Amino acid sequence: MILAWIGAVLIGLSLGLLGSGGSILTVPVLVYLVGEPEKLAIVESLAIVGSISLVGAVPYALKKQIDWRSVLGFGLPGVLGTSLGAALSVHLSGALQLLLFAVVMLLAAGMMFRPAQAGGRAAHPRSPLKVGLEGLGVGILTGLVGVGGGFLILPALVLLGGLPMGLAVGTSLTIITLNSFTGLFKHLQMLEGPGLHWPLILTFAGIGMLGSFLGARVGKNVSHEGLKKGFAAFLVVMGVYVLATNLPRVLPSPAATQAHLSAR
Repeated sequence: MILAWIGAVLIGLSLGLLGSGGSILTVPVLVYLVGEPEKLAIVESLAIVGSISLVGAVPYALKKQIDWRSVLGFGLPGVLGTSLGAALSVHLSGALQLLLFAVVMLLAAGMMFRPAQAGGRAAHPRSPLKVGLEGLGVGILTGLVGVGGGFLILPALVLLGGLPMGLAVGTSLTIITLNSFTGLFKHLQMLEGPGLHWPLILTFAGIGMLGSFLGARVGKNVSHEGLKKGFAAFLVVMGVYVLATNLPRVLPSPAATQAHLSAR
């Protein structure tokens, strides 16, 4: 279980150091280090990520560093998308959800490997309709595989919404909180079998919050770009591992395929 607690610290550290990325570690840590079933881990991930993001957003709210117009324009469609994604997840196996999760990890790694663009404002901000559609897409992803989507929300707010980074981080945390708790409540309505392990959730959330505060302090003295690329490399390794372990579970076995052909 010690490895699981180390994983919880890494979740918080990544949030504090990079401002995003913590939620993309939560599901693999719960599945591979704690031993939670896939579908249960996705729901528990939403509770953990939502709690950490809520606490992280409070200081920004007190400093009035949350753009509520962007929360409405990006976040409300995200809430709708999260509900839709959670409803769709009922029709997917846990292995297929983890397969989708692995693709998301590799996508996040690819985005983190890209060098940061200069300038804090977008030259041609997108229309509200396009921003809303992007919020909807991120929400669907949150509901389906249990990621907060910060690695997509933060660049969208800065490069497409034209927000300065300080304002974008607080806004992103607020949107992640809304999406995560919406997904949590929707999944709880549909959850079958054993309920959530709340002591585990509270412990992970608490350790993650402490790790987040520690990461924020340490991050002032280290290279942000170097951290991003190191974390991206780690995501590639994790993504390939999750992909390799779940792809055989989704694809039909040669024996099953042969039996199907023989039956025909």
